[in-house]
Amino acid sequence: MQREIIITKDGSHSVSVPALNVTYHSIHGALQESLHVFITAGFHYIKNVFPETPLHILEVGFGTGLNAFLTMQESARLQRPIHYTALELYPLEEEKVNQLNYASAEEEQHFRLLHAREWEKDDPVTPLFTIHKKNTSLLEFSSSPAFHLIYFDAFAPAAQPELWTQNVFERLQTAMLPSSVLVTYCSKGDVRRAMEAAGLKVEKIQGPPGKREMVRAHRK
Repeated sequence: MQREIIITKDGSHSVSVPALNVTYHSIHGALQESLHVFITAGFHYIKNVFPETPLHILEVGFGTGLNAFLTMQESARLQRPIHYTALELYPLEEEKVNQLNYASAEEEQHFRLLHAREWEKDDPVTPLFTIHKKNTSLLEFSSSPAFHLIYFDAFAPAAQPELWTQNVFERLQTAMLPSSVLVTYCSKGDVRRAMEAAGLKVEKIQGPPGKREMVRAHRK
């Protein structure tokens, strides 16, 4: 699969897949999208729901590692232990990882460690942040209730319609602990209806720059 590094409107990098006509992040700004959708609407919300608990987070689509990197930064800032599980069927090549501009010189080592850590095992990156990368598709992943928060960052429904179905959201709900949430950039009506049919309570909230709305879905 051919992938190309691109620059989005906020100056941060993303990855384009020409064959699928998709990018890993919003062209309006990769960094600002990740901060808004996953950190502000997801992590900052759920840390108050479970204030004393080490947080377990599942990311669907590890991609460039941006969401994991931002979450690791918040883990250090707030001194909050996090166990982070990331699903990625097509890991980004080291050559492409080395071109990404998310980290300062002081942070670059930790960013690269996220990508360098072994797959299929718990692997601490910092004393507070442990990652478990799984080289698998969401369609092959299953879990008992384990997660406080899910970052649903798959390609858009037009590119991966099989990942935005009622069946998939039912499976994800079984992986969610009571009072947990799932956040995603996509707020299409058929996606919301699939979530609701799966038993999730769907909340539309303000989207990142360039997008009017996003979704935060709650396990009832």
